[in-house]
Amino acid sequence: MSRALTRCGLGLFLAVAVLGCGHRSDRSRAVEGSPTVIRRGLSGEPASLDPAAVPDSFSSQVVEDLYEGLTVESPSGSALPGVASSWEVDPTGTQYRFHLRADARWSNGQAVRARDFVAAWRRVVDPKRASPVADNLRILAGATAILAGAAPPETLGVSAPSDDVLVVNLEHPAAYLPQVLAHPAASPIYSDDAARAHGPHGWISNGAYVLTKWQPGTAIELSRNAQYWDNTHVHVDRIEYQFAADDNSQYARYRAGQLDLTDVVPANQLATLRAERSSELVIAPILGTAYYGLNVSNGTLGPKVMLRQALAMAIDRKQLVETLGFGQLGAYGLVPPGTWNYDTQSFPWASENDEERIAQARRLYAQAGFSPAAPLHLRLLFNSSAAIKRTAIAIAAMWKQTLGVDTEFTEEEYRVFLQTRHDKSRWDVVRLGWDADYNDASNFLDIFRAHSPNNDMGYVNPRFDALLDRAAVMTDLAQRKQLLEDAERVALDDYPIVPLYYFVSKRLVKPYIRGVKPSALNLVPSKMLSIVQHE
Repeated sequence: MSRALTRCGLGLFLAVAVLGCGHRSDRSRAVEGSPTVIRRGLSGEPASLDPAAVPDSFSSQVVEDLYEGLTVESPSGSALPGVASSWEVDPTGTQYRFHLRADARWSNGQAVRARDFVAAWRRVVDPKRASPVADNLRILAGATAILAGAAPPETLGVSAPSDDVLVVNLEHPAAYLPQVLAHPAASPIYSDDAARAHGPHGWISNGAYVLTKWQPGTAIELSRNAQYWDNTHVHVDRIEYQFAADDNSQYARYRAGQLDLTDVVPANQLATLRAERSSELVIAPILGTAYYGLNVSNGTLGPKVMLRQALAMAIDRKQLVETLGFGQLGAYGLVPPGTWNYDTQSFPWASENDEERIAQARRLYAQAGFSPAAPLHLRLLFNSSAAIKRTAIAIAAMWKQTLGVDTEFTEEEYRVFLQTRHDKSRWDVVRLGWDADYNDASNFLDIFRAHSPNNDMGYVNPRFDALLDRAAVMTDLAQRKQLLEDAERVALDDYPIVPLYYFVSKRLVKPYIRGVKPSALNLVPSKMLSIVQHE
């Protein structure tokens, strides 16, 4: 789960569909001359398919199939031409000029124009919309003032001098801008009305696929967009996303031949899969971190940093990742290894042995006024997932054994959880995670700014925000790196979160599917997939 949290009203165009699933050969599934279909598992139903309201990784996966921005992400995380065929940057590094493809089209056949990006980006930063992805465009000139309500969206530093040229002005140099513009937040939009209505041309989008059916709670079906500029290199006619929050449910469908590609693998099957289906198992490191957010707004955890530190220290991360069994790396900080121009930061006690760590956790717990006879009671909120629940059970046991903490679970369906996580009266601890939108440490750290829509903990530290502000305008990469690392250390000292582990992606892929190359951001574009007809 990542990225943010509003949802768009989709009722006008939700269509009920029955998506057939039949068993087919694991060696060769397609029949020459017939439409090709790939059935993909999705661990949660998208909360929105509006690029300005993409609140989670499930939504991002589908939206990436429906929309295309100026750039697209390569499997290595670099930015490649998308709607923009080329671009150049001025000597100051603060103005980019993008040239749009002449053959870029909406699914209704109309040309994608530069002003479609202008309208879309103004819409994202408009504070009236409270877009959960607005921070992605904060580097554009004028965005900060607009988001604060101090200037109208029309003052955003983006303009369209012609239909095929888009000029982007930045608050400060940002060499990672092309990566940012590959995120759904920077997609164009046809118009507000057309983006929210099932009109005569269907859902109007400009990506490799268009939405054709949505069966709430069950599946989404996409069809190949004949108007897409690179349609000749799209190999699959139809994509069916089947929702299955439970790991074992996806695995059962995969074994039954009802899914060709999963986005998760049950941990209790890993040994068997490595022995029997190793060629179908795809595990790859990604830029993402799982963590527990601590409610620093309430009267128990808020005023007692030593209590929050005790909770962080009481977790045996080595044991945790061994229990999960997917090769995750225990996390003692927020920004994951492999992040561009950044050295991973950790709690000062990360290298202590278990005996020292546990002893210090118990001392801090006692200093905070708690004991086995007078234990801390915590309400832990998390979304329904076998792996997430298994993690919760393991951590609750560690807290109980080491400190004596009593933990009460609240487990919710994912779409409900997206709303409940904002209600701090409902929880003391919440299970969260962040998958990078682009490869830069600021993408992780910015979510803890005082006014970030993703700061569910209610964390506020002016020094932390000031360091990020300085880093944002720093052109010297070495100095910028130092400022960002300093900011993370400030946050770690405050313990608004308990980092758990760094993510890896886990998938099962049928032998007849080609093109599954998970990106550093854990996305697999459907346009890259193909089916082997004969072997």
